[in-house]
Amino acid sequence: MDMSVEELAGGALCVALQGRLDTVGVDQVEAKFKDAVLGTDRDAAIDLGAVSFLASMGVRLIIATARAQKARGRLLVLFGAKAQVQSTLQMVALDQIIPVLPDREQATARLAG
Repeated sequence: MDMSVEELAGGALCVALQGRLDTVGVDQVEAKFKDAVLGTDRDAAIDLGAVSFLASMGVRLIIATARAQKARGRLLVLFGAKAQVQSTLQMVALDQIIPVLPDREQATARLAG
């Protein structure tokens, strides 16, 4: 599991995850992921386009981070999920508590306004 961080227009963060977001993958990126998202006072978009598999530990990481963002008055959105990951997001109804958007442009627009 790999991760990169960049700034979006408007100052929000974009955290791109790459690989399998399973127990091993979460162990590899959890501290760095939380530090990137929660270590600043910014909204964040999580790019799932290169995530090939999403397990319960990955769902837990996303939910915990989104809750922490909300408690700080900040927003977290997800975007770019491929079919298998999108299916998991829908199966666990994650889109009911966290905005799940199709692409970067819509994620950026959602964070901007």
